[in-house]
Parts: sequence; structure tokens; C-alpha cells
Amino acid sequence: MPFDPSKATPEERYRLVGQLIEEIKLRNYSFQTGRLYISVVNSFFRSGKNARDFLLEQSGKSSSTVRSSYFALRFFYKNVLNEKWDAKLPLAKRNQKLPSVLSREEVKDMISKTDNVRHKSLLAIMYYAGLRLDEARSIRWQDIDFPRERVLFLHPKTRQILEFYGKGEEGLVFVSNLGRKYNKRTIEMIVENAASKAGIKKHVTPHTLRHSFATHLLEAGADIRHIQHLLGHKDLKTTQIYTHVANRDIKRLADLL
Repeated sequence: MPFDPSKATPEERYRLVGQLIEEIKLRNYSFQTGRLYISVVNSFFRSGKNARDFLLEQSGKSSSTVRSSYFALRFFYKNVLNEKWDAKLPLAKRNQKLPSVLSREEVKDMISKTDNVRHKSLLAIMYYAGLRLDEARSIRWQDIDFPRERVLFLHPKTRQILEFYGKGEEGLVFVSNLGRKYNKRTIEMIVENAASKAGIKKHVTPHTLRHSFATHLLEAGADIRHIQHLLGHKDLKTTQIYTHVANRDIKRLADLL
């Protein structure tokens, strides 16, 4: 008989969660994954619904939340309850939000109006190399091959700024005045301050620079698979979102004629 969470006693729930914890430990799952699975299963118990209805209830939430609930319950059913799992992943089609991008002029203004050379270099490398925040804060001098530019896509303007900043031999490229690795919030504030100095009203994040990098390359005629490689996307579909952004901006220009 299929498991019915509405009929499970508090003692049975406690026992099942204990078994779940054991199965998670046996597979050496991360603490974050274990905590997530336990949270989902407890929510499932509280709902009193069967697995299918519980997942359908989640379908209005973000795809990552739905996926987390699905895989947590699948793990619970297969490894704790030893029951067959045949529920489908209920991912409803939703309108994909297009990323916000800056114009080339806005990006150039952000960089040119930033006086701190270290901050200027950080902005340039995030935009011209399309780096994620964590990639920018973790990049080391040995990751950059100045003569051949093999490891990192190094735009000539970035190279000029980095050489003025002071080309190092090894270690982190971007460190604080105390010699420590930048934290994420520091980089976010550098980007926000640069956008403010450039008079940009929209909310600008480090990822906005990455979105802008990809969109500008596409608008300039770069092959989308080349952009996929530069961004480090495993799936071409992830990169294809920028075709919609580029098409949207081209349509705006056409509307002005």
C-alpha cells in the first residue's frame, strides 16, 4: 500500500527522518543537500498530501525549488520507503525573464569614471572576459597568459589596464588593502558605485556585466557557440537566452526609425 503521509504518526515520522539522515550520511552527501532533503520531507509530512499533489503544489515556485522537492522526495521514496517512484517532474512552462543588459557606452562610462585603478581593472576584466563574480575574485596572475592569452579571454583594453595596475607573477589579482581576497559584497559595491558614477539608474550587478558582454558579442556577429565557450556554459540553451535580448534591442532600434 502506497505511503500516506496524512496517516503517519509523529513517532513514525521521527523514525523515517532518522532513516533519511542515515541514508544521506551513507552516500556522503553534503551538509547543504542533507539539510535540504530533510526540510522537503518534513514539509511533505506536514502537507498531508500524496507525492504527486505535493509536487504540483510546488509548481508555481521557481524551477530550482521544484527540482529540489522532486529529487528529495524521489530519494526518500526509493531509499527510505523502498517504494517505486514514478512521479514526473512538474515543471510548468513559464515566461523566461530576459537578463538586463547595459549599452556599450554605459559599460565604458562605468570603467572610465572609476578612479581607483584596482576597481577599474576589476570592472574591465569582468566585462571584457565575461567573468562570474566568483571567477573574478578568485582569478590569479598565473591564470593570465599575457603573450598568448590562452587561459583567459583577454581583451586588449583589459591587458592595458592590468599592466598599468601592475602585472604580478602569482597569487590573487584582486586583493584588498590588507592583502585579503575580496568578499562578494565588496565586488557588488564596486559595481554599484561605478554604475552610480556613470549615472545609470537601473540596478547593476556583477552579473549584469557578464550579460552585457555576451549580448554585445552576439550583436557584433560572434558565433553563439564561441560565446558559449567563453562563458563556460555546458548547455547551448543557456547561451541562447542572449539571442532574445539581442533581438529585443535590435527591435527597439527599428522602432526609432
